[in-house]
Parts: sequence; structure tokens; C-alpha cells
Amino acid sequence: MAYSKEQILQRLLEQISSEYDKTVGSFFYDVGKPLAIELEQTYSKLENILLNGFAVTATGAYLDNKVAEQGLTRKIATFATGTVTITGTVGAVINIGDKVSSDSVVFSSLETKPIPVGGSVTVNVQCDTAGSVGNVPIGSIKKFPVTLAGLTGVTNLEAITGGYDIETDDELRQRYFDKVSAPVSSGNKYHYINWAKEVTGVGDVKVLPLWNGAGTVKVIIINSNRGVANQSLIDEVTAKIEDSRPIGASITVESAVPLSINVSATLTLLASTSLETVIPKIEALIGAYLKRTAFSQDYISYAHIGGAILSVDDVLDYTDLLVNGGTINIGIDENEVAVLGEVVLT
Repeated sequence: MAYSKEQILQRLLEQISSEYDKTVGSFFYDVGKPLAIELEQTYSKLENILLNGFAVTATGAYLDNKVAEQGLTRKIATFATGTVTITGTVGAVINIGDKVSSDSVVFSSLETKPIPVGGSVTVNVQCDTAGSVGNVPIGSIKKFPVTLAGLTGVTNLEAITGGYDIETDDELRQRYFDKVSAPVSSGNKYHYINWAKEVTGVGDVKVLPLWNGAGTVKVIIINSNRGVANQSLIDEVTAKIEDSRPIGASITVESAVPLSINVSATLTLLASTSLETVIPKIEALIGAYLKRTAFSQDYISYAHIGGAILSVDDVLDYTDLLVNGGTINIGIDENEVAVLGEVVLT
């Protein structure tokens, strides 16, 4: 059926006798045009109602309602947490809620502590913004957004982790299809996959039944950022499965082991650009490729790495491309996840 306002207006005018003037600006044209506009919007709403009744096309709250039929709920965003080391005058205090920051993200202290003899103290912090934006590497936190009396310096000696974005429609929809299509029963491997994926922060799962004899099950996970899971996430998955598993099963939950993918090449660039401009773009594209293939492909393609380099507009060509020191695909074991390592481009 045709639902555009132009087509609706044409059909309306066709129902009127030709003995009347129906040209642009005529009475019948001017009366029919606003009606056609309203009907176009109504047809669009009706179509959306229909589409939102099916998991394959539903979005937002409609998808939430659809997957709830299978007992699923959308995983919400979480706040990254970790520790920072603060230096200052002995006796100076950092209070709950005091702020520290990286160049772009602010964190709040979760506890009140004075600076002891020695001049430094370790404090638990949480990112003010939910999601993966709060995951920052070692040394990223180095500022006080507001000057705090007696405190002179701050840094994070360990990476801040545990921030996960809200589950997207596509991710939630896939989890729904996984549940309704997999033959889940009596604690089989699909049961363990579903249990693990219900935990916020879990991106994908592998299950190895009987991995260490009868009654043993190993669950290997990656986080929703498609990388290595931290101990907190491992503990949450373990607790979830222990509450759900059949009696007698012995469960081991582990993170996938990181496999660094190191890349080097010599680039030919447009004269108007520089290495400093293109390297971050190349790193982002290779990183995105590694995330797409995590737990879904048992090798990293040498050709895809080259394709990622050439897909940057300012790169004309490359030579001497090496991936982990060679020119072949890199195999990925079932307990490994590829992560971007060193990228050396000249």
C-alpha cells in the first residue's frame, strides 16, 4: 500500500468527479491536502505499532516488553570503579564525594581518608558517568577539578574498570533470539550461556562441558566491551550460575586470556596529512575489528588488518605489514580474546 501524503492525496482526488476542478489551489485540492498529511502520519503510527509487536523489528521500550515474555530484562549501564593514590600534606583529608579526574572524565571519592605519615593514601573512587567512558588506563587520573586544601597530586596506579554501557537494542534482541532458539533444558550448555549473559557486563560466553571430568563445567567470558573480564565480573557470573545450576555440577568461571595483536607497517600518506593524524584512526578501526570477531572467529585475518589501514582516507598505501611479526592469519584459541597491542606505523 502507498502511504505517502502525495499518494494519499492522489487517491482522494481520484474519488472526486472529473467535472470539478482538482488542480493545485482548487477547493478540493486544498481540503484534501491536510487530510492526506494527517493520514500519512496515522499510517506511519499504525505501521510502527505492527513492527513493535515483533522482536525482530521492535525497539526501545517495545523491545523491552517483548523480551520480558521470555524473562529477559535490558542490562543497565554500570559505573566504573577503582582506586587512586592521592598525595598531600599529612592530616589533609579527602572526603566522600570529592572529585578527581582524567582529561575528560570525573570521578568521586567513595570514602573519607586523611593523608597519613608518608604523604599518600589510596582511595576508592567511582566514575560520575555510567558506561564504558569511565574505563581509563593507568595514569589517566591526574587532576582535581576543584582545588582541595592540602592535596597536591593524584594518580591511578591501576586501570579503572567495570564501566559498561546500557545494552543496545541489537544486543538485547540477539540475547532474546539466543534464548528462544537454543535448546535450553536441565542445565545443558545453553542454560549456562543464558545464565552468564544475564549478568550486566558480560559480552559473550563459551561453555566447555566435562572439561575436567564428569560433572565439571568451565564457563569462559568476555566483558561487554569485548575484552578481558575483571575479577568482579567473574565473581558476579559465578554467583549467578551457582544460584541457578543443577545440584552436583562443579563450576569454574574464567575470563578469556588476552592475546595481543601487534601491528607494524610503513605507510604512504597524502601530503596534507601526518602520522599523528592517521594513527588513532587506524588503531580505532583495528580495535573495532578485533571486537567484532571476539568469540565469533577463531583467527585474526591479516587481510582485514590491511583493509582497516587502507580504509583510512588519508592512507594511500602501505608496505611491510606485519601482524605479530608475520604475514599470516593469527589463530585464536577457544580461551583467548584478541586485544590491540602495540601499533608501530612509520
